[in-house]
Amino acid sequence: MSADTSTDPGDTLPTTAEALQQWREAERAVAVARRGRLAAEEAAAAAREAQTAATATAEAARAALDSMALAETSAAKTAAAARLFVMATNADLADTMSDEAMSEVAEVDAQGRYRSAVKRAEVK
Repeated sequence: MSADTSTDPGDTLPTTAEALQQWREAERAVAVARRGRLAAEEAAAAAREAQTAATATAEAARAALDSMALAETSAAKTAAAARLFVMATNADLADTMSDEAMSEVAEVDAQGRYRSAVKRAEVK
């Protein structure tokens, strides 16, 4: 019995070893994506804390009349930079979450190909 049950002669099915290798590669990609997501989440939390601190600094600067102009300008620039950092980090977080989801889909697909290859190998 032939291991290739497809109707398209150009469509070859992977061997068990190939399917297992694809599955392992997909698992590694998921792990990398998860680590990236976790790092991005931590960076986003740090950015939010930085923004809060910068805002508090801006309020304190307004209360300090002697150095008000210079401190307020500096704090406003810090807050603006922190806002940009938060936005960039949130975008990175969204990208890593998307990468993670796509990696999980690829892993499930590779796992299915592996299981199909095992079934074909058992039929031989």
